[in-house]
Amino acid sequence: MFNTMTRFLARRMGWWVFVVLLIYTMPSLAVEEPAYQVMQKLEVFEVRQYPPYVVAEVVLNTPADEAGNDAFPILAGYIFGKNKGDKTFAMTAPVTQTAVPVKMAMTAPVTQTTTTGGQQVRFVLPAGVTLATAPEPLDSRVQLREVPAQRVAVIRYSGRWTDANYLEHLGLLMQAMRSQGMEWEGEPVYARYDPPFMPWFLRRNEVWLTLKP
Repeated sequence: MFNTMTRFLARRMGWWVFVVLLIYTMPSLAVEEPAYQVMQKLEVFEVRQYPPYVVAEVVLNTPADEAGNDAFPILAGYIFGKNKGDKTFAMTAPVTQTAVPVKMAMTAPVTQTTTTGGQQVRFVLPAGVTLATAPEPLDSRVQLREVPAQRVAVIRYSGRWTDANYLEHLGLLMQAMRSQGMEWEGEPVYARYDPPFMPWFLRRNEVWLTLKP
């Protein structure tokens, strides 16, 4: 009954508006983040250690400034029941976005695979969800993946979701890492934690760079 009503309301209101209202009006749907440990805190950035976690992701051949809006209803559809079993998940943060191609480690034997073109947008699934227990998406564009344990350098900032703001802080992060003799690999990850109606000066935005082992 809940799943049927959820899908009905979402179609009537639009997925983005509906999900935002759910997150910020229902205490039982408090937003969780993937667990991490702060390994080092520096003036400009901090180093975090993330254990493995499972994501639902979609890769779209769309401009970077449109990818989030285009991907959101696809991924929200999955976590709100568009999957085999009609299972729903609590919303999590952040929503991350990465330019592709991106090299990602696969299961043993260890190999590398590269996706082709576009923007990769991910929802982190709640703690305790594994690839074995996550229901299969009904939308073939949605892929499930386990992100391996990783150590990332993170710069946090507020402000509007503009390319200029993102690139400014990416540059600050890279410069600060170089000053510490730290090297990174792969593409930068853009992480957004807040809905569109959050005032720009209160938003939590981050850029992540994966540290080389």
